[in-house]
Amino acid sequence: MNRDKINKSGFVNIIGNPNVGKSTLMNALVGERLSIVTAKAQTTRHRIMGIVNGDDYQIVFSDTPGILKPSYELQEAMMGFVNTAIGDADIILYVTDVYEASEKNMEYIQKLKLLSCPILIVINKIDKIADAYFKQKAEEKQDRKDDGLLERLVNKWHNLVPNAQILPISALNKTNTDLLLNKIISLLPLQPAWYDRDVLTDKNLRFFASEILREKILENYSKEIPYCAEVVIESFKESDSLYAVDAVINVVRESQKGIIIGKKGLTLKRVGTQARKAMEQFFEKKVFLKIYVKVDPAWRENKKELKKFGYLQ
Repeated sequence: MNRDKINKSGFVNIIGNPNVGKSTLMNALVGERLSIVTAKAQTTRHRIMGIVNGDDYQIVFSDTPGILKPSYELQEAMMGFVNTAIGDADIILYVTDVYEASEKNMEYIQKLKLLSCPILIVINKIDKIADAYFKQKAEEKQDRKDDGLLERLVNKWHNLVPNAQILPISALNKTNTDLLLNKIISLLPLQPAWYDRDVLTDKNLRFFASEILREKILENYSKEIPYCAEVVIESFKESDSLYAVDAVINVVRESQKGIIIGKKGLTLKRVGTQARKAMEQFFEKKVFLKIYVKVDPAWRENKKELKKFGYLQ
């Protein structure tokens, strides 16, 4: 247990729009791959905590879904995680990047201005600053002199949220992530630890098994399939030699079931192989994985189903 020496601790909650690198940042800060990462929007659906302990501090990071305007109950639940994270934060990390228009989802920028807790605005992907500059110049259709895109972004965010501190980083390359971590430690409130030192996350192994399989669905299917699919771990059994995992992929339509399975089951077999290997790497143990596909037409709108899947209390 041994929480005695920790006198600084806090919830550091990561929010921001989709695809700005929130999950990559949390994984970099925690030092473990707790959040799945893909190039698709809405990769993160849950609030996932990762815990970092120092000699005299504890940081409880939270990765959250990307901010969006909800179209159905699942997205409403996802935004519920974001709003809760804003409400219970000791420190807010608002992640943007060098491509993003700062005016996007301005209602959340307005919320930042009203917070009393410290706010760090993280401008991610500075390793892509040259690409972002030329993309912007092409969109504006004029040959303007580069007056320092990053400097202009920093100034813009200072003006938008005067109560925030701004830090440019590259989460992928871990550029300035040490500076960010030190800044967070300096801002932690004086209070005892929330978790024991040996706790890494609030999620169990079943959750990570489902997220790893969902990551492979995001990587292997396009269009609406990843957004209509939900993974449920029906059985998770441990023996001395392996984990035996039975997973169900829920989809909305019969046609999606056919796409998931693929011709002669080859697509599902490939996804299963990738997921099994990723689980074995994460769990550091052999995995026997069985996957079933089920049609559940209303799961994204059904509050009872969403509660079963962990999106609602």
